[in-house]
Amino acid sequence: MRLAKDDLLQYSRRKQGTNVQQGTNVPMSQPLNPSPVHPVNSSSGNDPDEASQLKKYLAKEFEIKDLGRLKYFLGIEVARSPTGIFISQRKYILDLLKEIGMLGCKPTNTPIEASQKLMAGVGRKVDKERYQRLVGRLIYLTHMRPDVTYAVSIVSQFMHDPRTSHMEVVYRILRYFKSSPRKGLLFARNGYLKIDGHLKIEAYTDADWAGSIDDRRSTMGYYKFIGGNLVIWRSKKQTIVSRSIAEAEYRAMASGVCEVLWLRGIMHELGLMQKNPILLYCDSKVAINIAHNLVQHDRTKHIEVARHFIKEKLLNVDICIPFVRFEDQLADVLTKGLSSRVFESIISKMSMSNIYASS
Repeated sequence: MRLAKDDLLQYSRRKQGTNVQQGTNVPMSQPLNPSPVHPVNSSSGNDPDEASQLKKYLAKEFEIKDLGRLKYFLGIEVARSPTGIFISQRKYILDLLKEIGMLGCKPTNTPIEASQKLMAGVGRKVDKERYQRLVGRLIYLTHMRPDVTYAVSIVSQFMHDPRTSHMEVVYRILRYFKSSPRKGLLFARNGYLKIDGHLKIEAYTDADWAGSIDDRRSTMGYYKFIGGNLVIWRSKKQTIVSRSIAEAEYRAMASGVCEVLWLRGIMHELGLMQKNPILLYCDSKVAINIAHNLVQHDRTKHIEVARHFIKEKLLNVDICIPFVRFEDQLADVLTKGLSSRVFESIISKMSMSNIYASS
């Protein structure tokens, strides 16, 4: 149930009014400080008394019930330990495999074959309704499984006219889930990357130039980490055709910069100040050189706005763009199919784990 914002603000103002009267004897009719009002201030986030009062107030205004700590909701399982919080969709995956009769299928190590490309209109048509239903279920699974995000984004492009080649990839993704139904994201307590007591933001961006056979658009992808914990990931086909690898990489970099700046703004509102520049890893030396050198007119006219945008953030020391080797580029999983060796190596470096595995 979504709570009305005005009701929460009303509760917060009542609390502020009480504090003002107790502290300075200012009448309630006098205007309060015009600064932004938050339902629960940052100092009371772990205050059980404040939380209890808020629950009682909401219970008066709405018909709600306190169910305790979250364990399972809409197919998402939550497990807590001294290490941190582990989120997975194990039951949802097993129920899906059982529903479609693939619980006993042969598992595979990767969700899509290395360098596999799909085309529209190739092969026999398949049941459109079944295809859309399966892909819809897979899209929901990408909320907690960044390892299948690229493969699912590819098959979702053929929802209007699915063919046998597209359905085969859908079945391969399901076979991959059969091999790893218990994998999920671990949000570790007190992330291992910290600067002056504040969490560190890191990002990886990559692009697969002209990867789409149908329209030769590039696929971009990025990962965002806070304190070593993966919080944002995306795989998306670019809206225009890039004329070079550098352009595709640079446009992916610009999208990544926008995302990390938004993330830093959210952390700033929460009182978590980012003092050092954000690290934005890229495996294209040409794109990095363009970002640092404005005097490349002939090569960069077509990406003029993005070039000046990134250069401005570099001059303001908002971001830093270090080079990363191919084997350490985590965003490769979001832009192309990889061999099982490379795929497993990259997945092991992310926040994904299996807490149900025997030690």
